[in-house]
Amino acid sequence: MSDATEERYGEWISVRRHGSHVAELVLDRPKAMNAVSTEMADRLADACAALAADRAARVVVLTSSHERAFCVGADLKERNSFSDDDLRRQRPHTRAAYTGVLELPMPTIAAVHGFALGGGFEIALSCDLIVADRTAVVGLPEVSVGVLPGGGGTQLLPRRVGAARAAELVFTARRVTADEAHRLGLVDELADRDGSDGSGSGDGSGGNAARTRALELADRIAANSPVGLRAAKRALRLSQGLDLRAGLEVEDAAWRTVAFSGDRAEGVAAFNEKRTPDWPGE
Repeated sequence: MSDATEERYGEWISVRRHGSHVAELVLDRPKAMNAVSTEMADRLADACAALAADRAARVVVLTSSHERAFCVGADLKERNSFSDDDLRRQRPHTRAAYTGVLELPMPTIAAVHGFALGGGFEIALSCDLIVADRTAVVGLPEVSVGVLPGGGGTQLLPRRVGAARAAELVFTARRVTADEAHRLGLVDELADRDGSDGSGSGDGSGGNAARTRALELADRIAANSPVGLRAAKRALRLSQGLDLRAGLEVEDAAWRTVAFSGDRAEGVAAFNEKRTPDWPGE
């Protein structure tokens, strides 16, 4: 994707634009394996706020510039110098970062290459889809250092794998390699080194296959109605935990925001005229 352009949010976060509608949100603190410091958390929140307001962005892909890690979680070197008051003051900053990813209104895909641990895995869990390659190692090891997953892990992981499996993973603090992570549903797709869907025998070396595959998925998703995509995400997210009747009401409300939109009119017209839709995005 040679047409990518880049915007910086401080030293450690960047947003690359691929064409008009795919935004790649890059964790770019390679000297610390993307450990999330207070400054990095603030800039991640800033980037998410800008993307949330960007009507042109139809899909966001979260990636890493580090060759061996997506993100290793909280910056424990920074925290080692914290007093209790320092830690209390930092908490709103880190919550804003994780919430910023979780609340992005468009579909989001995490491309996990290498280590995604603690807060790093929680960033991935905050996305709608997780693509990993065979270098991936994921986990929530927080109880092993005297805390608990505080970036959404205790809530997002059970929604993916069920309460008992999530409890086992959180309580043991164990690391999970790519094949088991895929089998357990911790990640949604395994990509081989050629960027395929994991059906071959590649070992994930020779490049970031997760990023390649995630950007391919993003291109496919971005071809669809931006109004429809955002409404579908709302329906999927807001109905979690509701009974069927309440969930159907959430779906109906989301449907109404699309049914009378310019995108719906354009989609029907394009279908009947046998052409590619030119989505107005409203």
